[in-house]
Amino acid sequence: MTKILLIYTGGTIGMIKNPQTGELESFNFKHIHDHVPELGRLNVEIESISFEEPIDSSEMNLKHWTMMAKLIEENDALYDGFVILHGSDTMAFSASALSFMLQGLRKPVVFTGSQLPIGTIRTDGKENLITAIEIAGMKDENGAAILQEVAVYFEYSLYRGNRSAKISANQFEAFQSPNYPELAKAGVQIEWQKDRLFRTDLSAFTVFTSFKNNVALIRLFPGMNFEFYRAMFHDQQVQAIVLETYGSGNAPSDPLFQELVASFIDRGGIVLNITQCGSGAVQQGAYQTSSFFERIGVISGRNLTSEAALTKIMYLLGQGHADIREKLQISMVGEMD
Repeated sequence: MTKILLIYTGGTIGMIKNPQTGELESFNFKHIHDHVPELGRLNVEIESISFEEPIDSSEMNLKHWTMMAKLIEENDALYDGFVILHGSDTMAFSASALSFMLQGLRKPVVFTGSQLPIGTIRTDGKENLITAIEIAGMKDENGAAILQEVAVYFEYSLYRGNRSAKISANQFEAFQSPNYPELAKAGVQIEWQKDRLFRTDLSAFTVFTSFKNNVALIRLFPGMNFEFYRAMFHDQQVQAIVLETYGSGNAPSDPLFQELVASFIDRGGIVLNITQCGSGAVQQGAYQTSSFFERIGVISGRNLTSEAALTKIMYLLGQGHADIREKLQISMVGEMD
């Protein structure tokens, strides 16, 4: 029987209402069948492990990403797949981070969660949990896992983890993959789009947990006072800056802004250009307002999400890659086209 490890990190999905106090409390996932008896009808053996202290997803940081990656590394030989229960607010960041940390992955790692606690009548948590486990346990005709990457499952759709983004705080369809189509759709049957699935060309599964967060994110807006950002560009601890620019990678031709970016790059800093649009890609040089970036060595992030851009840089900085600029321009785990 297929064995799946359920990893509960925290989040809304793991909450039930205390009948005495009326307050929401985390429940013990070792008794998950008591709350979701439908799991007993899946042909899957489920075991669970929980963070000692459940983490609100807004508190997620590098330490928690390492904890998740280490749990998968330690249990890789014991299970056929992993389902990570996680708060939805930063799920796309964690899924992106793990996609870089778990190099050579050949097993499913499915993130899911819910907008309503699993103990409420109208919860979306039960369906998300049941289907995420079913997806993680599915194999092809040769006995290999159909999914062999980090993914996010939410409200009938399975997305590549490093292509996903949370787009709604109040709808069950909380996630989208703006620049890459869904990997599978759960209807009466689970309909796989197998030509979209990622397959590693690495020979061994290796976990890298060294991340460096010497990264800044700057979102451009009209009327921006670049004087306020001078210190950031001159801070010796900042190694990389992600710029969220307009449209296809455009920025104002403000002399101070251009001087700050150029001098930062001259001192060895990395500047990655991504669009602040919900979909589409950076095309540096397509317009005069982005041709300056091309001349001074700003890197085009093409169609990276903000979550993937930040976690990819943190991963590469942590690995100490001498060729980090080259690595940022290639797709490592299906994160960009």
